[in-house]
Amino acid sequence: MLESLAAFVDLVDDLRRGCPWDAEQTHASLRPHLLEEAHELLEALDALEALESGDAPGDHLAGALAHVQEELGDLLFQVVFHSRIAVESGHFDLGDVAQGIHDKLHHRHPHVFGDTEVDGPDEVVANWDRIKQAEKGRTSVLDGIPPTLPALARAAKTLRRASAAGLAPAPPARGPADAAALGAPLSDLSDEALIAYHPALDPTVRQCLAPVASVDRRDVVGGPARTRVLDAIAHWEEQLA
Repeated sequence: MLESLAAFVDLVDDLRRGCPWDAEQTHASLRPHLLEEAHELLEALDALEALESGDAPGDHLAGALAHVQEELGDLLFQVVFHSRIAVESGHFDLGDVAQGIHDKLHHRHPHVFGDTEVDGPDEVVANWDRIKQAEKGRTSVLDGIPPTLPALARAAKTLRRASAAGLAPAPPARGPADAAALGAPLSDLSDEALIAYHPALDPTVRQCLAPVASVDRRDVVGGPARTRVLDAIAHWEEQLA
């Protein structure tokens, strides 16, 4: 494994020196490529999940896993490439990146590497958030949520943080029975938004995201149906930009 990784790092070095396109890239210019590769990996994982939840033939599963492997490689290229660019300015290299995530994970898992006891995954997540908040010197559980997250993902992360602090509203007692029941109001809202959009609509759209995220968290919508919800949100964002 280490030999393959070292050969890949050497390859990226060669590309940086010998390829005109690679040579002119910067951290900023690579941003859209990083985002694209992340989404392609998510798409491959969604396809794998859909196959695993059904009765797909073994060769189909093998193909889906090969696709996931390929997309992980594309994402790894972005990590190595950014690290290579940082070397040129003397800031950090891939070893520093690996050491940093090693130390972070060690520190944030005191139930594995220390004496802390936990009672299930929920407590692990709560400890993680508490440790991270102390590390970053944050005063709010909502600090540090990336503003670039897609709207639904940002709403879900906000709810998770609030829930860990005991502040989140309870999920709705009754959710949509199926994807069609959820899709209809989403479609209606999307149509209305496109017809009568004005700046005051933004808070209304944001208010709608919390119950949608709660439904998703309760696994009422999953797999392909969840993808359709995300596509609808992305459509809103694109049209209202």
